[in-house]
Amino acid sequence: MTDESHARTPESHTGAVSAPSCASAIFGGGLPAAERYAGWLADAGIVRGLLGPREAERIWDRHLINSALLAELVPHGARVVDLGSGAGLPGIPLALARPDLIVTLVEPLLRRATFLDEVVSDLAVLDPSLASRLEVVRSRAEDLPKGRTFDIVTSRALAPLDRLLKWSMPRVAPGGMVLALKGSSAQQEVESAAADLRQRKLSASLEEVDSEAGGITVIIIKRQEP
Repeated sequence: MTDESHARTPESHTGAVSAPSCASAIFGGGLPAAERYAGWLADAGIVRGLLGPREAERIWDRHLINSALLAELVPHGARVVDLGSGAGLPGIPLALARPDLIVTLVEPLLRRATFLDEVVSDLAVLDPSLASRLEVVRSRAEDLPKGRTFDIVTSRALAPLDRLLKWSMPRVAPGGMVLALKGSSAQQEVESAAADLRQRKLSASLEEVDSEAGGITVIIIKRQEP
């Protein structure tokens, strides 16, 4: 049975802040769905422990905008998998900002996967295309079916880069990329994973993407065509 806190609509949370002025340019026609998703994060996302209790005031700049900025690095029509998606970051904002993308949210924990299923179903009411473009899979990254690959593999503060490579690279299609959102540790992680990168014959680069609401650091690892 669904408890009372889970049954509340996202709009019941009073701590959510309004979308910043740059959100319209970033999300375009997906802005109404992004606003509704912000309501989910500020309400059920905090109530269920997917985000910290102080995150309501930072939903847009720290979570939605920063995640959506990744869209600048993703090619048109790409198949994207978001590993360890948690509350849907960066996968859901990426799908809302880029209606040409097909995004799979991979999350092993039941309560988080349940949250994602509810959010995707709700957002699809506003944007029916999301029902076919946004998929939730309850699984660990390493347990995904062998041979299932994607053009882009994303993650957000999921694990140190050396461990992340083990989970991500088997999922990258030839010519595809790993895009890992990191904080100030990005350069240090690349240096720490240097031996692993050399063994796998890979190279990593850093990309800084900024907007009015903030910015992100992305570690980019490309898989060469065979």
